Amino acid sequence: MPDHTAPQEAQADAIARIAHIVAARRDMPGALLPILHAIQDTQGYVPPDAVPVIARALNLSRAEVHGVITFYHHFREQPAGRHVVQVCRAEACQAVGADALASHARRALGCDFHETTADGSVTLEPVYCLGQCACGPAVMIGEQLHGRVDAARFDALMHALRADDVPMRAQEEAQA
Repeated sequence: MPDHTAPQEAQADAIARIAHIVAARRDMPGALLPILHAIQDTQGYVPPDAVPVIARALNLSRAEVHGVITFYHHFREQPAGRHVVQVCRAEACQAVGADALASHARRALGCDFHETTADGSVTLEPVYCLGQCACGPAVMIGEQLHGRVDAARFDALMHALRADDVPMRAQEEAQA
């Protein structure tokens, strides 16, 4: 018989952390965005179970909270992959090939924007300006900026990223 207590305990723990975040910020002016940022910073995304907790604390409807989460591209409703790859979609980068890069990235990774690769390694996201306008097209991988990225450089960056994952995956499998 499978043990379902561990996932339930983890979910209860996550809800408790979310409730603590909400309680600590609920009286701030414009509290919704700071709460959503703090939840995403600690959880990696804004879980659906957080929406009613936030709505109740801020006297908002769940639809209002959900509307803000879905309006801002920064917020995720599902966990991201091990790596987040952001492709700049702003006009300056588009002028120097970002559309072609975005198409290539989607094909190379086998997923669209706001999706994660089948192996869970990479989440692909659009971003609207990385501040590298003179060095476009720009990509951010985690916290690392890369400028003048074309299809070949993108492929090299993804190859290096996945090569770095091999020791980590082996370690995870050994611990399992």
